[in-house]
Amino acid sequence: MNIKTYGKRADKSMKTIMRLLRVSNIINNETDSFLSRHNLTFNQFKVLEALYHLGDLNISSITKLTMSTPGNITVVVRNLVRDGFVVSKKDKKDSRVSILSITKDASQIMQEVFPKHAKNLKDFLSVLSDEELKVLHSLLNKIYQEKKEKR
Repeated sequence: MNIKTYGKRADKSMKTIMRLLRVSNIINNETDSFLSRHNLTFNQFKVLEALYHLGDLNISSITKLTMSTPGNITVVVRNLVRDGFVVSKKDKKDSRVSILSITKDASQIMQEVFPKHAKNLKDFLSVLSDEELKVLHSLLNKIYQEKKEKR
């Protein structure tokens, strides 16, 4: 087999990114599976999690926090409102802006689901020592901060 190379650093970079993507896919699939048992989609969970931990937010903030698109978040929020998990009110200062609030029912769901979700993530990374987890976080954060600043 003739494997094309693009240089040691480029080849290792591509392999590393592919591994990150595969690990991310596994985490997403496991999270999707867990959340589906609680009748939530991953996107619904991300919106509820932001409101649960941060309080009332406008849709623009939710879109950024959940790394979503305005079109997608609109559908997700509409479904959460329909299901009684989120209340949407017009901002008193700017009627073009909607402020989202988590309902009591959704808060109760998050009180049950979020600790289990946190445990799932902790268990997922349990293969790493505390020091390895610290280093991984530091390295990923270094890349994130560098690329975020250049956007």
